[in-house]
Amino acid sequence: MHIVHIEPLTIAGFAPFGDVISCEGHDFFHINDAHTERYNAIVTTQKHGQADIGISIFRNIKTTNVPFNIKMLEKHPQGSQAFIPMSGQAFLIVVAPALNDDCPDLSQIRAFVSNGKQGINYSVNTWHHPLLTLESPSDFAVIDRIGTGHNCDVFEFDLAVHIAE
Repeated sequence: MHIVHIEPLTIAGFAPFGDVISCEGHDFFHINDAHTERYNAIVTTQKHGQADIGISIFRNIKTTNVPFNIKMLEKHPQGSQAFIPMSGQAFLIVVAPALNDDCPDLSQIRAFVSNGKQGINYSVNTWHHPLLTLESPSDFAVIDRIGTGHNCDVFEFDLAVHIAE
């Protein structure tokens, strides 16, 4: 069984898979009579084809207990997908680079934990596990492509990958 250890979410560590959504490490400018710091366009969304960018709320109602096993990853070929915790809750992010167009490189799976003040934006075609939360219920603002056409590829694998601290 392949074991993956959870690491803190950092901008540099997550860069191959997308963007970290956080004020940390980004410049700002003042607005509203200097009452507000605006961290402008920290990430940009991506979409292909005729579609809109939508903001949804995902409420995860099942808690993930560490350690755990995974047996699948998914990717979205038509648009990026951002997850922003709405209540400051930490969550887990499991990702892998592509081995080729059809499957992830399971030997390179990585697992990150958000500090609760960080969101993430998966780049188009980034292999990832669906939302994993450490407490429930957990609400997330999700920004992604809303449109017709196929936008979710799932890769299931026989040997479980073990995610541990």
